[in-house]
Amino acid sequence: MTPLDRPAPPLLAARGLCFARNDEPVFGPLDFSVDAGEALLVQGDNGAGKTTLLRVLAGLLRADVGEIDIDGERARAARRARAIAYLGHLPGLKADLSALENLDFLCGLQGRRRAQLPENALAIVGLAGYEDTLARQLSAGQKKRLSLARLWLSPAPLWLLDEPYANLDLDGIELVNRMVHAHLREGGAALVTTHGAYAAPPVRTRMLELRKPALEQAA
Repeated sequence: MTPLDRPAPPLLAARGLCFARNDEPVFGPLDFSVDAGEALLVQGDNGAGKTTLLRVLAGLLRADVGEIDIDGERARAARRARAIAYLGHLPGLKADLSALENLDFLCGLQGRRRAQLPENALAIVGLAGYEDTLARQLSAGQKKRLSLARLWLSPAPLWLLDEPYANLDLDGIELVNRMVHAHLREGGAALVTTHGAYAAPPVRTRMLELRKPALEQAA
């Protein structure tokens, strides 16, 4: 088999991934992968480790055991920085900068998707007219939409989305699904955590169910 004949490696692959806190297992061992053009929907009850898993994948926490590869190579810090865009529970915004200033600042740090402008991203997420509004003056839903605009501008191919539907109305939920659909159509991938309250977007999707450790469930 020639190099041209070999299938492309998964955009993200995890093998034997385990994480414990204070010697108590949170999750693992986990084996999963996600290819370019597909989503991995991570489901589980509160305390099952969904947020912790995404933080481990993003490099914000260190796994106790296991390996993580991005595009076929070990996920070291520099590779994670280029490949991953992380949307967590907190909006990740500077309160005393305007909506547009926040996007300009973050594009300066993280780069920007080609042919996309911060002003256009604000319009896409429904914040046209809020360019000069300070982030601290936005509602929780508007802050979430501003974080989604930041996500849309990122050139990173791998999106880690922790409860992206939180603080959004039905229009906002549909916005997230459209964004994920467009990102995957362009060759990206997404990991999405959810309690299962909303259906997955209409894209090629794998499922990963996290469960609390057996000892905790029995307590």
